[in-house]
Amino acid sequence: MKRVSADDRAIIFQLSARERGALIHVLQTYPVLPPAHQPVTQELQGPRVGEYQRLLDEALAEQRAANTRHLRAWLAAPDRFQKTKAGYRFVMECADSEWLLQVLNDIRVGHWLRLGSPEFTGLKPQNLDARLLPMWLAMELSGYFQMNILEALES
Repeated sequence: MKRVSADDRAIIFQLSARERGALIHVLQTYPVLPPAHQPVTQELQGPRVGEYQRLLDEALAEQRAANTRHLRAWLAAPDRFQKTKAGYRFVMECADSEWLLQVLNDIRVGHWLRLGSPEFTGLKPQNLDARLLPMWLAMELSGYFQMNILEALES
């Protein structure tokens, strides 16, 4: 994934066919974070904490549903990936960059949690069985795409 050009409206990347396929596949796994991952509080106790948690869970579920709808439409945009001799031109509007980074982060952190927080457990990719390997790959690929987008935004 290589940044080709950028202005205040959009960033254009050059992707290989494999990178395009990987990006689409990873994005189609959204959402990954478990619905109750974010507690309203870890320190406060009281009769209303349960109600607040329910409200937070509902708001997050609505946000995930909106993100899913937006993601489907975003991926389906006819000019999103334009075929070139070298692969694909990927156009990302600057207005979508923060949203896309959040979606990729949900995927990365969600798979990290499903794998049991690998850096804390010592889990390595070579020790994974076949059913966990796709999670590891999605976690790593989402981080790869995040870093490339962040680098492009900085320059």
